Amino acid sequence: MKTDEESVARYYDTAIFEGELVRLTRDSPVERAITLRWLERLAPANAAVAEIGVGGGIYSEHLARRGCRLHLVDVSARLLEAAAERLREAGLGESIAGISRESATGLRSLTSGAFDSVLMLGPLYHLCELEARREAVAEAARILKPGGLLFAAGINRLSYLRDFFRLFPHVVLERRDFHEQYLRDGNLDPEHAPPIGFAHLSTVAEFRALFAPQFEELALTGVESFSTSWQPTLSDLPVAEAEAWLDLIERTGQTAEGLGVSDHFLYVGRRLGGSGDPPQA
Repeated sequence: MKTDEESVARYYDTAIFEGELVRLTRDSPVERAITLRWLERLAPANAAVAEIGVGGGIYSEHLARRGCRLHLVDVSARLLEAAAERLREAGLGESIAGISRESATGLRSLTSGAFDSVLMLGPLYHLCELEARREAVAEAARILKPGGLLFAAGINRLSYLRDFFRLFPHVVLERRDFHEQYLRDGNLDPEHAPPIGFAHLSTVAEFRALFAPQFEELALTGVESFSTSWQPTLSDLPVAEAEAWLDLIERTGQTAEGLGVSDHFLYVGRRLGGSGDPPQA
């Protein structure tokens, strides 16, 4: 892996490992719930799935319970082991078809055309070069069957500025040059954003265009919509009320306004080249 990818791996293995295991349940229940809705709706059951970036294994477990066979991939050795252990403890160890520590830009252990679905719910916002992001998307297309589905996540470029304004409003003048650069390329680094380190945050137009050559867009949604910083509120609600709010979040997340205020974008696309699809260029 490249130097910055090794840096991302160390960051997840050390600085935020424990937090990543509980992030989706403790801090981001809306992100988790809306993503699970899309997986439940569109990801086929009993399918071959490559999960590129496993996080704490939340989505791995969901897919395993639907009979999917999972190939787990991450740059973080500790997250890979934690996700695998989560599946084993749930009695789902037989769902693990393979485990690979490698980058989304070079999935050397994964066979072309072998998977019904690919999840990239993290890697794209740790690839700072456009060419690297394109390589990752091309790799997803390579390992998918024609007509297979890609679920990919990006982070809204304005979310960093929103949080910086909230936390450090008096530091804006000395960051002026960096903010100008950031608005142009969306790239963060450990010096300016130590909580996330090397990262790329996207605009809606840029994120959508990333997939256009190889995929037909099925959905692009702002995962949190208006809930953003208030996501933990969802966990305190009765089930019926929580589901009613999630209905509103999902409905508004697919509008321009909902995309604009969300922290995360979720793209769902179908690999071109299947029956009835336009041929690849």
